This record gives sequence, C-alpha cells and structure tokens, in this order.
Amino acid sequence: MCGIVGAVSNRNIVPILLEGLKRLEYRGYDSCGVAVHQGGELRRARSTSRVAELEQAVAADGIAAMTGIAHTRWATHGVPAVHNAHPHFSSGLGVPASGANASRIALVHNGIIENHDELRAELQQRGYVFASQTDTEVIAHLIHSVYDGDLLEALHRALPRLRGAYAIAVFCRDEPHRVVGARQGSPLVLGVGAPGAGENFLASDAMALAGVTDQIVYLEEGDVVDMQLGKTWITAPEGEGERRRYQPVQRAVRTVQAHSGAAELGPYRHYMQKEIFEQPRALADTLEGVEAISPELFGDGAWRVFKAIDRVLILACGTSYYSGSTARYWLESIAGIPTQVEIASEYRYRDSVPDPRTLVVTISQSGETADTLAALKHARSLGMTHTLTICNVATSAMVRECELAYITRAGVEIGVASTKAFTTQLAGLYLLTLALAQVRGRLDDVQEAAQLKALRHLPVALQAVLALEPQVIAWSEDFARKENALFLGRGLHYPIALEGALKLKEISYIHAEAYPAGELKHGPLALVTDQMPVVTVAPNDALLEKLKSNLQEVRARGGQLYVFADDDTRIENEPGVHVIRMPEHYGALSPILHVVPLQLLAYHTACARGTDVDKPRNLAKSVTVE
Repeated sequence: MCGIVGAVSNRNIVPILLEGLKRLEYRGYDSCGVAVHQGGELRRARSTSRVAELEQAVAADGIAAMTGIAHTRWATHGVPAVHNAHPHFSSGLGVPASGANASRIALVHNGIIENHDELRAELQQRGYVFASQTDTEVIAHLIHSVYDGDLLEALHRALPRLRGAYAIAVFCRDEPHRVVGARQGSPLVLGVGAPGAGENFLASDAMALAGVTDQIVYLEEGDVVDMQLGKTWITAPEGEGERRRYQPVQRAVRTVQAHSGAAELGPYRHYMQKEIFEQPRALADTLEGVEAISPELFGDGAWRVFKAIDRVLILACGTSYYSGSTARYWLESIAGIPTQVEIASEYRYRDSVPDPRTLVVTISQSGETADTLAALKHARSLGMTHTLTICNVATSAMVRECELAYITRAGVEIGVASTKAFTTQLAGLYLLTLALAQVRGRLDDVQEAAQLKALRHLPVALQAVLALEPQVIAWSEDFARKENALFLGRGLHYPIALEGALKLKEISYIHAEAYPAGELKHGPLALVTDQMPVVTVAPNDALLEKLKSNLQEVRARGGQLYVFADDDTRIENEPGVHVIRMPEHYGALSPILHVVPLQLLAYHTACARGTDVDKPRNLAKSVTVE
C-alpha cells in the first residue's frame, strides 16, 4: 500500500513529489512525508494526516529543493505516528536521527525486512540510536555504516545484508543532485526526464509520474539505479553473499502515455498477470507491522471479544468463500475452535441455529459485496454481535459495519478474477488463527516465533513459485484445447483446488470442477478419459500417500495428470503424469504457495484461447447487488 516518489532536477521538485503522492493515495495510507536536500542539509516534513495537510506544512516551512524523496505509508513496525513515518534519517553513531543539521542519510522504503531485528541489535551495539520502531530505519543506519563517499557503492554493500522484499530510494547530504534506488520483490520504476532538462525520477508506480515524464524504465528484480542530473545508471547483481558483485545493465525505456492504463500495466500483458506477480509485495505489505501475535492486530477490544467466543462463523462469496474454507482447517487444527463456513448469499435465506458466543467473520475484497453485507446484518439480527472482517478497503461499508477488522494491503485489484486479494486474505485469516490460538492457550512463545518466521519468509518463497511460470505456460498449451478439467486436492488443499477450478472457469471459459481426491470413486471418476486433464495439488503432508492412491485411480482410467508436487513427494514425470515441482514445502501455509501456479495456469490458458482476461464475460469486479 505504500508509495514512493523521488527526483533530481534543476528546478524545485517539491511540487512534483507532492503531486506524485496524491496520485498514489488510492493505495491507502496513514502517514506521509517528504525529505529534501536544501541549503547543504537535509530537511523533511511528515504528517499522519492527508497529503493535502503535508503540502500545507511544506509550504509553511519553506521547503523547496532540487533533490528529494517522498512517501505514503501504511503503519509498519509501529503505530501510525510521525516518528514512524517516512522518510527516515541516519545521523551517525550516538546521534538520534531527528535533527536535520546532523542527518546524513535520508531513505524511504516499501516492503518488509525479515532480519531487521538482528540488524537493529548489531547497529545498536555499534552505537546507532533508533528514533522509530520501523524496519526502514535499520536500512538507513546500515547504509550510513558502510558509506565512504559514494552512495551507490554504499547501497551495493548494504543490500546483501537485507533479507526480504523492498523498494528503496535514498539520498545523502554529502552528494547533492543524487538519488539511488533499489528493488527486490517490490516495484520501482525510473522516470527519464525530457532531453536537455537533466531531471530524473523514481516511483513505486508509473502513475505517480503521469504528467511529468512518459519515459519509464521498469526496474527488474535486484536492480539498483543511480540518478543524477542528466545521468542514470542501472546495475544488477551477479553471484551470492560475499561474492555478489554489481554489473552495469541496460533496461528498456518505454513510452507510457500519461493517465493511460499502460502506466499501471508496465511490462505485463494484462492486469491479472501484473496482480499475480504483485503477490510477494502484497503479502509483504499485508504482514507489515506484525512483530508479534496479538488479538489487538484486529482492533481495540479484540482480546475481550476473542475470550467471549467459542466458535467461528465465516460468511463470504466466490473466491473469498474459498479463502474462508481454507481457514476452517487452520482454525480447527491450530486454534481448536469449531468453525462453520457459509456462502453468504445462501446463509440469510435458510433457518440456522444462532449462538451468541460466535465470532462472525466476513471476507470481502471490496468491502461492498452486497450478499456478504446482507448476511452480516442477518447474523447480527439473530443476536450474534461479535463481528470481524478481513477486507482490502479500510473505508468500506464492511469495515464500518464490523466490530473488528484486519485490513489486507493488496492494493488496487483491477482484474475481475481475484488473485492477490485471495492470498492476502489467507494471510489475514492465518493471523486470526494464531491470535485465537494464543488466547486459547494453544500458542507458546517458541511456536509464535516459528510462525512469525514462516510468515516473514512468504514473499521470498512466493518469488520462487512465480519462477515456475515458463513450465506452466507449456501446460497451458495443452489445456487451451480442452473443454473440461478436474481439479483434485485433499484436506487443507481441497479449497485450493476449488479456487483453481474457479479461476479456469472465470477467464478461459473451460468447464472445471474440483473434488476432494477421495471422492473420485463416488462419482467423478466416470468423467475421466484420456481427454480429461486432472490437475492435482500434491503437498508433502499427512495425506500424501492417500492422494497417491487417488492418482493411480486416474491413471488406471487413462486420465492425464498434471501435478503440482512438493519436491520430496517422489511423484515422477512419466507418460500420462506431468509434474511441476514446487520450490519448498511450507507446512500449514502451503495453500498460499500452491494457489499461485493454479492462477498462472488459468491465466496462460485464457491467453492461449484469446479470451478477455481482465474482463471475462458476464462478470464484474465488485458485486454490489444481490
């Protein structure tokens, strides 16, 4: 949800920075700020209000400069407060990063640094004083600690120490007219100024630069960019760890028409593809600020509510219903709490047995889904007043209607077929599971630390899954010629099979159904022929051997198996069995990884069939009528 804008120019760039922030306001934020190089020192203004109020403060303080960076932030690693807002400064050993005169490094950051705790401890031991609770300030101090007169070289030396996802823009008091940026798992673009103007720009989204430049370079994973007056350099890493070296690279400059859809699409064919590849960033943003498991992640008074309930009712539609169905397995096995999942459009029209000690959980990307809102109100009318929503829009009706909320940070999702909203919903529901487990005495400190470590690694793990795209494209060429498909899963991964089938139906118009694999012999096996592709989700879990038996039932009938298998499942490629190996087994969080190749399969199959991927027939993004 965070936004970055940076610039170097021969003119005052503060209006450009502020206008860029305004263009990024759609992402949602709770603080904003700007920092500049002015009069030989660093100056900044930060606010927990809107960009309009920041603009007034900047004018009142007389902030104007030719080099600077700006940021909108959604609370990360600490409460929404000025001292946690970006940009962050580093002033050196033993000096609080608060006074402009002492400050040397200014930095903004999107993403999440997994190892910020150990870096913070190391830097504190060396004498650095922290003024915030953010992981971002760790990066600023780390760069300061290796700075020796060349900001680009300092960033090259600092980046190998960081684990996680990031987009960074940084400048130094000692080097006017220079801003350096880097990206890993979070988007960053370079805007090239008009010939002769000498100015250059950075942004997390090309939309922020609309009206300023239409010459955009979409930086690739690992890229580092150095902007100076009339000059830009891009370097990319070679090697790993201590052997990592950065070499100059060329990246294509694209002409992007201001205000056009291309400004958002970047190098992608469709919004759906873009949104699939945004999932590492979306998950990192959704998990930002989660340093400990606590009911208060879901709002003030959550601990009291969680103590007062002894069952959960989940209400949702479509893809959100499948995220709730996945969460049921987590809630019952990890938190030990009985859970019921209802299709919202059905729930209010049947006789049910209400229980006032139920936590009613709604799930919605837009927060305006009419069926789910109606079901929520019906549940409340039955006396179930404890309500919580997992939602992507903080200002939505769903958030206003519910007692508690967890706001996912997927950002704007334009493609009708939901992708990043689904995976971020799963992340929010997993946090809910852990919070309820903690309240019920089923999560000790050791388990909590292990769960947090796994959650923080998710964006990195997801990058490895996205690298499977070429193999999925090869499968899609077979699927494009089919009119029917079966999807199989067991246990925790059955809802993921359902979601995979839904995606294929939505955008390729291929009829697809999903079943628990054990149900094959109770009817669906009659459909299996050599013309029926059977997609199977095969994690290395307790049901693996049972699943293998089900796969043999398919092979015995001549069915063609397409298996997404964990590396250690010992399911091998052979005639009639096509296997794509997942990079790693991820335990209870495995559904978040396994759903991504299913999204890619649906997407590339739809592309091969020539359908309207982003606007499939008869469907709309937000269902606001019953």
